[in-house]
Amino acid sequence: MLERFRSPLAGVFLSAFTLSGLLSAPVGAQPADGRDMVLFDGFEGTTFAPGGGLYYKNNHEQGAGSYSFETEVVRSGKQAIDLSVRPQCKKVNGLCSERAEVWEKPEVLVLYGEPVWYAFSMQMAQPIPTERHRYVMAQWKREIEPGADGDYSPLLALRMIDGRVAVTVDTDMATYKATGCQPGDAPASPPDEYSQFRSLIALAPGHEDAVAAGFPGCTSDQRVTRRGGEIPALDSGWIDFVFQVKPGPNGDGRIDVLANGAWVATVEGAIGHEGDGLGDHMYFKFGPYRAGQTGEWRIYYDNFRRGPHCTDVAPEAVCAQVK
Repeated sequence: MLERFRSPLAGVFLSAFTLSGLLSAPVGAQPADGRDMVLFDGFEGTTFAPGGGLYYKNNHEQGAGSYSFETEVVRSGKQAIDLSVRPQCKKVNGLCSERAEVWEKPEVLVLYGEPVWYAFSMQMAQPIPTERHRYVMAQWKREIEPGADGDYSPLLALRMIDGRVAVTVDTDMATYKATGCQPGDAPASPPDEYSQFRSLIALAPGHEDAVAAGFPGCTSDQRVTRRGGEIPALDSGWIDFVFQVKPGPNGDGRIDVLANGAWVATVEGAIGHEGDGLGDHMYFKFGPYRAGQTGEWRIYYDNFRRGPHCTDVAPEAVCAQVK
């Protein structure tokens, strides 16, 4: 295994580089769109691949995390990336965050509303947390301008609920219903003070239903179609995820979820946010993110891919399922 290290300067150097690029852009230029880029990082080197568009961000919350390129738990090739968090918050609570997330670089981001495909493999180390807490393994967000009014959650996230993988979607542009749910309506949790609420799109099999998982209501502004596939259990080993991600807070959004080659679900409708203070791009980050908690939490990732077409990130036989 390669030596584990913390990277207090890597994010600083990258931030300075990308900031200088942004400041040199012509005044009045249109926002860059990286949608047609094909990105890949198999984590085979001693740092992130030049063609992967990824970096480890340096900030206080990320100080709880560390990463290494390791050789013992690998999906393919010779290496994968090991991301872990340790306790940093003063106490167990939901107001403090501990993260070890890898981010897309600013210069490769896709304009918000464009469809794009992502794929990555993930394996969670033992022990797997099973308590009800905030655990996130991957998330897609809209850029937020400094001073924005509101706490905008990920438009799409891969979470852990009671030890099971859950796929959730957030929006502030849909109507929540406490009762009167119809087949196809997305199960949803009650809205917050900013009229934002979360919907459950897919959940690994278990004894609990959506209500027991924390989604007692619904919305008809998001329509979920089950495709027959299931998300595997976290203790089953590597899980190969594929996502088509198209935000559409005004009703034209679409997300497709595939796991281990099987099409799991599609959600269409109001996906994402349209509030004040939001930027032009969507960004993706992956790695363990939790509210303050005890103990260490570790996840392995491999084979990150992004592209404008499904076949840029997954085999043709897998992509042929998605219509």
